[in-house]
Amino acid sequence: MNIEPMLATLIKKPFNHPDWLFEVKWDGYRAIAEIKDGDVSLYSRNQISLNQKFSPIVNSLRKIRFEAVLDGEIVVVDDKGLPDFQMLQNYQKSRKGHLLYYVFDLLHFEGHDITNLPLLKRKELLKKILPSASNIKFSDHVLKDGVLFFNTVKKKGLEGIMAKHSQSKYQIGRRSRKWLKIKTRLTQEGVIAGFTEPRKGRRYFGSLVLGVYEKKELIYIGHSGGGFTGKRLKELHDKLSSLIQKKCPFKVEPETNMPATWIKPRLVCEVAFHGWTDEGIMRQPVFLRLRDDKSAKEVVKEKPST
Repeated sequence: MNIEPMLATLIKKPFNHPDWLFEVKWDGYRAIAEIKDGDVSLYSRNQISLNQKFSPIVNSLRKIRFEAVLDGEIVVVDDKGLPDFQMLQNYQKSRKGHLLYYVFDLLHFEGHDITNLPLLKRKELLKKILPSASNIKFSDHVLKDGVLFFNTVKKKGLEGIMAKHSQSKYQIGRRSRKWLKIKTRLTQEGVIAGFTEPRKGRRYFGSLVLGVYEKKELIYIGHSGGGFTGKRLKELHDKLSSLIQKKCPFKVEPETNMPATWIKPRLVCEVAFHGWTDEGIMRQPVFLRLRDDKSAKEVVKEKPST
């Protein structure tokens, strides 16, 4: 079936409203699970199979005795119960942390397409049918009080919240204003288009040169030289070196603070930053992590909608 998930629109501030529900925005991999007759297909938003990478979740889903399509987020939490994205990326090798699948929507049930049912009805049914398993969790919500919920989430150090209209239909493959996301800090995904020469005793590279797609053209949004450990610099440099090319992948070649080496624009990373300049460049971007669950072509500038 390979369903493309419904996507949310970024906004600046939380709000209260009687017609909306609010969920934790989990810091993990978005994943659709198709279940039928003991067969499970677990895949990412860009249609990459996750069956092997997260086999413990697949094994739990195989025990489900009904036909269903679920939507949720795969996370690894630490001993404090907080999501750790790096542990998630390394889970297949390390098996460290607690692997969980937080399920927040039900799209098909026993042969019936229920995407046109109101969200609250879909979640009520999901809560009734989802079996109790140590690594499969119902992603609960609160009603009306988004501001208090956001402040609680922020204090816990979580990524943010989702605001969803309680009567919203599930719009496959579409970004909607019926689903909103509010982050506790500014972050942006960027396509790695190159890297600059190191300076001041640093090894491997100085900064990553980042871009986003706009009308199918890659445009420059800044370069990030902070947030790297020595180990991460080497690991990233090894990945970047295999993608080196002579041609600059940007529509307009940007000026960089040191000579740049260009690469094929395939890798996606996420940075935290302090806002946008009038020229559309990020202020003080700091590297957070690679996003191997994201396709480069889907990376766009994410400015909060008003």
